[in-house]
Amino acid sequence: MEIISNILYYIVPFVVLLGVLVFVHELGHFLVARALGVKVDEFSLGFGKELWGRNDKKGTRWKVCAVPLGGYCKFFGDEDASSVSESEKLNSLSDEEKKHVFQLMPPSRRILIALAGPAANYLFAILVFAAIFWSFGKMTFPPVVGEVISGGAAEKAGILKDDRILEINGKKINDFNDIRYEVDLAVDGKVEVVVQRGDAVKTLNFVLEKIDASEGENSENVRPMLGIKSVNVVELDQEPLSLAEAVRDASVETWDITVATLRGVGQMLTGKRGGEDVGGIIRIAELSGDISKQSGWIDFVVFMALLSINLGLINLFPIPLLDGGHIVICFLEMVTRRELSPSFKEALFRSGFVLIMALMIYATWNDVARLINRWFA
Repeated sequence: MEIISNILYYIVPFVVLLGVLVFVHELGHFLVARALGVKVDEFSLGFGKELWGRNDKKGTRWKVCAVPLGGYCKFFGDEDASSVSESEKLNSLSDEEKKHVFQLMPPSRRILIALAGPAANYLFAILVFAAIFWSFGKMTFPPVVGEVISGGAAEKAGILKDDRILEINGKKINDFNDIRYEVDLAVDGKVEVVVQRGDAVKTLNFVLEKIDASEGENSENVRPMLGIKSVNVVELDQEPLSLAEAVRDASVETWDITVATLRGVGQMLTGKRGGEDVGGIIRIAELSGDISKQSGWIDFVVFMALLSINLGLINLFPIPLLDGGHIVICFLEMVTRRELSPSFKEALFRSGFVLIMALMIYATWNDVARLINRWFA
């Protein structure tokens, strides 16, 4: 029974989550490519052996494959899903066929097609947030303890997982972000924290402990902290917004999440933050399972929107093989007014492949280490 339960709560939500996000991303590429005259040979969810497929009236093969860990649009003239083409094969095409080849399109059109995937992910997130705000009200991240950091002030003071922070130094805490703000204002690191545990309310007085937020050796990131982490759930204020307000606030929320993500990436690159938060497929499966098992459907949909933003943002990074890499190459061709040599492009794509594989291995290592710690905690 436990195996069946894990399949229901972890594997099924993960496959649904990834399938929706990949479909949205690739649909963005597909629609803009079609609109600009590029022929799409394949639209695939997953990789490997085809499990189901059909051809539409314009010759695109829509298919679902056995390995549900991504997807792609394969354009006419491409050798593979990364939009790499062999010049000899391109030269053998007729003039009419060349009009529908992605690689032979003007750089400006290729940029639009490359941007369409990340844009679709962002639009999806905005629509999800707007629908929730319009139907149920604004969402907040509750000040509930998801994890107590070992050796921190919270652990020493007796704060436990699932405790709700009500007040800090007399100030009401409505959102998890309020916690850091009030902690940073604490005089001499002294705090009075009011927590709710079940039906009981406790008042705790203690001094903050200095914690390295990056778990590294960069002293700039060592500061007095409470020593807790948030939970992966949201709460709604039950005051629905108008449609215009919902779209506006959803756009602001999406922007704020993007800025926060970029700030975190910047901290990792500069050494102010460790890379332990870098996660991959296993981490996504773990979180999607935890949320589906412990929370409601709204939390799962919000998590899907958050991942959609991350997927769109990551694909905009200027790494060859990613959409951002294609955009940089097209931009260089626009500036130089000539096509980059096939050998140079191939070298870029190979270096991008190596970098992406290295990041995937690192993320998987983090995921496995996190799971081991979780199992033996």
